[in-house]
Formats: sequence, C-alpha cells, structure tokens
Amino acid sequence: MQLYKADEAEALVAAFEAMPMHTLLAGAVTLRREQHGNRLSYSRKVFIPLTRLCRDVCGYCTFATTPGRVSSPYLSPDEVLAIARAGEREGCREALFTLGDRPEARYAEARAALAALGHASTLDYLVTMCALVLKETNLLPHVNAGLMSEEDMMALKRVSVSQGIMLESISERLCEKGGPHYGSPDKHPAARMAMVEAAGRAKIPFTSGILIGIGEMRVERVASMLALRDSHARHGHIQEIIVQNFRAKTRTRMAEAHEPGLDALLWTAAVARHVFGAGMSIQVPPNLSYEDFPRLIEAGIDDWGGISPVTADHVNPEAPWPAVPRLAAATAASGCTLVQRLAAYPAYALDSLTWQHPDLAQRVAHAVDSEGLARVDRWVTGVIMPLPPEGRGDAHDDALGPLIARASGGARLGEEEIVRLFSARGADVDLVCAAADDLRRRTVGDAVRYVVNRNINYTNVCTYHCKFCAFSKGKQHEDLRGRPYDLSLTEVSRRAAEAWDRGATEVCMQGGINPYYTGETYLDLLRAAKDGAPGIHVHAFSPLEVSHGASTLGLSIHAFLERLRDAGLGSLPGTAAEILDDEVRGIICPDKLVTAEWLAVMRAAHEVGLPTTSTIMFGHVERPLHWARHLQHIRDLQAQTGGFTEFVPLPFVHMEAPIYLRGQSRTGPTWREARLMHAVARLVLHPLITHIQASWVKLGPDGARAVLNGGADDLGGTLMNESISRAAGTQHGQEFPPTAMEELIAGIGRVPSQRTTHYLAAPEERRAHSFQARPLADLVQTPFIAQRHANA
Repeated sequence: MQLYKADEAEALVAAFEAMPMHTLLAGAVTLRREQHGNRLSYSRKVFIPLTRLCRDVCGYCTFATTPGRVSSPYLSPDEVLAIARAGEREGCREALFTLGDRPEARYAEARAALAALGHASTLDYLVTMCALVLKETNLLPHVNAGLMSEEDMMALKRVSVSQGIMLESISERLCEKGGPHYGSPDKHPAARMAMVEAAGRAKIPFTSGILIGIGEMRVERVASMLALRDSHARHGHIQEIIVQNFRAKTRTRMAEAHEPGLDALLWTAAVARHVFGAGMSIQVPPNLSYEDFPRLIEAGIDDWGGISPVTADHVNPEAPWPAVPRLAAATAASGCTLVQRLAAYPAYALDSLTWQHPDLAQRVAHAVDSEGLARVDRWVTGVIMPLPPEGRGDAHDDALGPLIARASGGARLGEEEIVRLFSARGADVDLVCAAADDLRRRTVGDAVRYVVNRNINYTNVCTYHCKFCAFSKGKQHEDLRGRPYDLSLTEVSRRAAEAWDRGATEVCMQGGINPYYTGETYLDLLRAAKDGAPGIHVHAFSPLEVSHGASTLGLSIHAFLERLRDAGLGSLPGTAAEILDDEVRGIICPDKLVTAEWLAVMRAAHEVGLPTTSTIMFGHVERPLHWARHLQHIRDLQAQTGGFTEFVPLPFVHMEAPIYLRGQSRTGPTWREARLMHAVARLVLHPLITHIQASWVKLGPDGARAVLNGGADDLGGTLMNESISRAAGTQHGQEFPPTAMEELIAGIGRVPSQRTTHYLAAPEERRAHSFQARPLADLVQTPFIAQRHANA
C-alpha cells in the first residue's frame, strides 16, 4: 500500500479519532460559519448523460452500461437540447454533462456512432454539445467527462464554466485485482491527480472529492484529502470537495458490500472541513442519505450539490433528489438558509475574467449577484417590470438582531458587521428592512420629502473614460445616443428661469469634464443660472468638476469653493463618488479622483459652509465589503463635519454602460440588494445622516414605494429634465411632478412634504406654482463646437 503523505495522514486520523464525535462536528460547524455563515448552497441543474458507455469497469457502477442496453450510444443534439430546455423552463442554471470515459476505445458501436455524428471522439462531440447548449439556452455547462488531458480540458474550457473529476481515493491498492477499480485504467490515482493538477495550471474552476465505503481505510481517506488540499494550495482552483458515500447497487460486483453508515459519513465530512479549512466548500449529496440528509449539516458542510427539478441522478437513480422546497425547509429547520449558486462557485464567478474563457466570462458576470451567487429574480434597475416577491418564512441569522440593536443605538459598525447586514437573504431581508423602517419612523417621522427641481446637464463632452458612464460623449460617440452638446449660457439662464416659473426651488447642474472648461466656465454657468432665476438655489458641480476647475485656475480647492460660494453656489451634489474604495475605482474609473481626493473636496465644501449630498453607485463590479467601506467613509466624514444633508443610493443602470457591454460587470443590483442598500444605509449612518433618498428615476414608482417602507424617507427631486440615467437606459421618465409625488406618498399612508434643498418646508408660493406648472418648452441642445471655446 502506498499512501500520499502517509505520516501526516496517520497523525491526523489519530488526532481526529481521539476527539469526541460531538467535538469534531462542533469544530467543523464553527469553521463553516467563519466563511459561509448560515448558508447552504445548491445548484439548480439538469443532468445530461451524453453517453453511458465507458471503457472502465468499476465494481460499484450502474451508470456505465453496454451498447446492447441503450437505444443509442450517444444522446442526439435534439435530445440534449430537449433536456436543456426542460431545465431552462424550470429555472435551472447548470447543464451537468456526465459521461463514461472514452467509450470509443472499447466499443465499435461508439466509434460508429461518433462517425455518424461527424466527430472523431467523445470529447470532440462533448465540446459541440456544450456549445449548442450555450447557444440555445441560458444554461451554463459543467463537465464531468472522466479522465482528460490538459489539451482536452482547455478545449472544454471554451464551452464550460467549470469541470470536475472525483479522485475517489489516492489508494493504489483499490486498483489491484479484487479491488473496486480493477480493470479501470482511468481510475488510477496518479492519472487522476495529474488531471487535477492540469486543471490548476489551466485555471479551471474544478470539483473533486472522495468516495467512501469502497474498501478504503480512514487513513487513505485523509491521504486523499491531503493530495487535493496540496494541489489547491498550489493553484487555488478547487472550488468544492465532495464527500460521497458508496451505495450498494444490484447487478454490480459490489452488490453485497457493506455501505458506510451515517456516522462514518458525518465523521469523514467533518474531517474534510478540518483538513480544508473554513474557505473550502464541502459538499455531501443529500439524496444518498435519504431521510437522514438534514443531519449532514451537523458535519460543517456548506453545499448540497446539484439538485434537479427535471432529471434523475443518473449515477444513483435509486436515490431521488429531494425537491428544492423540501431541501429549503430542511435547511431552514437546521437554522440555515438555502441559496442558489451557479456551476462556478461564487469566488470564481466574481473573478470570471481570470477563471473563465473570455467567451464565457460575460455570461457568468451577468448571471450573478454581488456575492457571486445566482441572480434569482429578473428585476433590473431602470426597467418597468413587476417587483419580485418579498422574503418569506422565518429569519435564520441570529447575529442580525444584535447588529441591528447596536446600529439603532448609534454605534459605529465595523466592516464585517456591515457586510453581515448586507448578506441577509429571504426573511432576514424583511427583518433588516423592518428594523430600518422602524428607525426611520422614530428618527424623522412619517413625512416623505421631495424637492421641486430641474436638472441642467450643460455638457456631455468629457475627457474621462469612466467605464460605467453612458452619458459622456465625444466625436466618436455621435452614432450612439445623441451628439455631443455644450449649452450656451443663454440656454442655461432660460432653463433656470423656466424652472422657477414652474415652482422649482432648486436647479441641479452637472456635466462632463469638458476639456475646454476652466474654473471661470463653472463660475459663468453659475452666474447664468442665477441671472435666469435670482431666487433659485443652485446645487451644482461634482467634486471632480470642482477639482478640475480649481486646477485650471491654479487655486486650492478651498479657494475655488469660496469663489463659487460667493458667486451664489448653494450646495454640491455628492456624485462622482461611485464606490469609495480605490480597488473598485481602479477598475471603473482609473483616471478619476481617488477616494481620499473625493473626501477632501467634500470636507473642504463643508468647511466653507457648502452642504453636500452623498451618494453610492452600486451593482457593477463591487462587493458588499466595498459597500461597507463606502458607508464608513461617509459616516466618518459626517461625524467630523456634519455637512452631508442626505445619502442617495444609486442603483447601477447597466444597459448602455461600456463596462457591461464589454462583459465586465453585473447587470446592476438585484432587488434584494437594492432594498438592503437603503435599509442598511439607514442603520449604519444613524444618527449622523437622517435622510435616506430613493431614486425614483432608477427604481421606478413601485420600487420607490418599497424602499420608502424599508428605511428611506425622501424621494429626491421632480427633475423636470433627466439625462444621465436616461442615457444609461432607464425607462422611468424625465419628470415626476408634485401631484404624482404626493399621490405615491399618500398611497403608502405617509405624509407628503415639499421641501427645499436644506430640508426646510418649501414656501407656499413655490408650492402653489409647482402644482400649476405649464408644459416645458423644447430644449435647445447647443452643439459642441470646439472652436467656439478656442476663440473665447
């Protein structure tokens, strides 16, 4: 008997056997919670048995058969598509291709069938079938095709998001005569470990594991784990370890063999958790434990594997998968939450450009949420569509209550605590949102505020190339969403005057970073607005514009802000924040202000007496950890200056964003994430920022109603004109007039309150004008002419 790292394996077995079972299991659960919390994942899949022919003759297998026992050696393309489409209709996201090892090496019938299909090998046909499923459905293939060369695996990487092979056992003894792997060349441990290593070199998200109860000893089980652990340490590619228990099957050499009991399975799974640590996903198939499957959670597992509402487990047809509702109920009864993943596990899905072929990276990025789990609702920012159902059932994360209590008491939460709030799922989302709404009620009452204002985006010409922005344009963008423009000062004055006549108390002015603009341009724009409407509040100029203007005049940020203030600027929008974390900014806006620079402009504005809003743009490439850091930056600056008037979550509108069109971002936040952003912001920023705003432009009226019942208290502005979100693809209109605002607010049992920028009640004269507004005149989008600036 040859063992891999025999001494280490023997020492570990001795240590684990000396440990009381309850201690071993409790330690495994503690490790699972460190990385996976109270979640158990699964993949909703269809099982596509491309061929059941195999050149191996394992002593326990009923999947492999002979040509005479199947109607055809291979599924036809039509049969493959029929299975895939049935799964797609049932909400599956994974197409699991399972097949025997190179049957053409053993059976003439397989060679003839392949020739008739136009393929030289089983693996060549598999590549074609994976490509067909990708083309015709939204399923993502996972391939379990037996022993392959690195060249084969690279060919399949183009058409599958993950691959796998069960090591089963490192023991060569099991390949000897009388052993379960005798006569099965593809089951030799060295060959299978070579494939695991090749997958690591090829950067393929990989699944492997062990099969227990086939004649191996405990020390061999642990030695198998060590071999896989060390390969993962070298390459970081093993996304899950499966601990599968042997089940005796009729018509096999091992039909009378003793099956491992539940205690043996629990012991082995718990040991796997200890060997691989908190970060690895440990899976035990629930169907092979029948009615006892909920007990597997006691061993520290975090994954149930693939569950199909359509197809049987063709490898273990005698053991049906539990229905997903039953699996969810059993998971919940154990104090955990069932979550859905893709075939590629979260860490690999979130880093799809590294781990997926470029042809598939976009598909993966578009299919996941901020934690790399499957998007399970169809809600999209800016699209007119029904809201998904709210969470149901009982809350399961016991840590949320204490966190909510601390935040509601005004404590500053740490990064990990904020991430825990953002991790809420199912009924826990309702718990967080209800707590935020209760805090809102106690803090600012039942009024829902809004301001009558107009957006004036004076230029869409910009020297920056932010990857999320569909608004800025240059000459090369004339064929997209409108030509470059640069408003005349006369048009700016006219729009401000018209806004005042329609009851506005505010104009919000922002634009691209036009290369011909200087600090004097911004002062001219400000004066033009005040000339058109002397009494109007000018809320203008992002921190990036302030920084640009100051640099062109050779002034400090403070000095330039003072000039703007003295010329009539009333406050600054807290835009250009995106995500206040330089890791993310380096991806989405590498040439823009870094986090410290954005905060410095905000600090300077507060210090010269200019209040500002604060924003976050979420749902693209960032993760909950980045949201937590962003909220902490906002809270900490507010604690020092008190200059933020409100916090505005801005869900990413993906449709026309360059980063999305290149397949590098998600499709905006999920509805769960949008709800949580408003609720968690209310909790985390309490008591320093009391107003949380809902962006009706991005959420739509129904979405706005929902977040107003989940911590938000403000609807922002009526806008009159809106260009930036519309350019990105939102369908939610350009103006939300006061009548519609107040109908929405009253419809949820709250009190409408028209306000000013400073959150004071709007003067009655302004309010009266706002309800009697005439239709807007046509806009004059002055074309951008560089020479006009050059001659100025």
